[in-house]
Amino acid sequence: MANVKEHDTFAALEKREWADTGLAQSYARVFAKAADMVVPHLVKAVGTETGTKALDLCCGHGNVAVGLVRAGAQVTGLDFSPAMLDMARANLPEAMFIEGDAMDLDFDDASFDAVTIGFGMPHVPDPPKVVAEARRVLRSGGRLAFSVWCGPEVDTALGYVFGAIELFGDPNVALPPGPGANDYADPALAFPVLIAAGFTDCRQSVVASEWRVNDPGAPYDFFLEGTARGGALLRPQPPENAEAIRSAVIAKVLEKHGSGPQWAVPIPAVVTAAVAV
Repeated sequence: MANVKEHDTFAALEKREWADTGLAQSYARVFAKAADMVVPHLVKAVGTETGTKALDLCCGHGNVAVGLVRAGAQVTGLDFSPAMLDMARANLPEAMFIEGDAMDLDFDDASFDAVTIGFGMPHVPDPPKVVAEARRVLRSGGRLAFSVWCGPEVDTALGYVFGAIELFGDPNVALPPGPGANDYADPALAFPVLIAAGFTDCRQSVVASEWRVNDPGAPYDFFLEGTARGGALLRPQPPENAEAIRSAVIAKVLEKHGSGPQWAVPIPAVVTAAVAV
């Protein structure tokens, strides 16, 4: 898998990492077990019913699209990763999946009843552009809902892993500047962006998503093998740093969640919903 490259941009890093078939498949196979728990909340937040015309942005391997179709929606999914789209098409042949840019949509104004974004906001260089494009393609009264992982201020595997990287990672391994991974979990940031784009009735709810694992080091492995941002920080680590990071994650899981032999490791999410004016 690719690593952080000198003079990389955030956009280049994201596009390159998610084009990696192994990374995309690892995300879908294990990391997304927590994301799957959030799908029903996104489907409900946009008021999905039979005949709803839904656009699933940053659709990944199609897990949100599956939930929308099951609720009766006519679904178009869009992503920048061909590797993800290959899985989405195989998982859900009854939906339409296209490669594209969530910041520059090739759809007419007011052409959808609902837009969902399952954990895509941290992966685009300019999230407000995505919100503005979502508003443009939504009819008046249409609904937007997006999910973002909670930040390390709560008990979360994300905090365990990134906290361990901060303590034990090689300081020479760093990400290019980009949006914060958890920025849009914060209503003080998310709601003004939504309102400026033409949304109202902004709401948030927390979903207690989690991983159930047999190895207390599994959260480290999930980020290493199945994410762009976390993986790009973990994969280039020298062996001694990598070992220290994984050991710190294990220690945190044991401290927080007992001695096993199985662990329910939290990685909660925030779902933000709004209505197009």
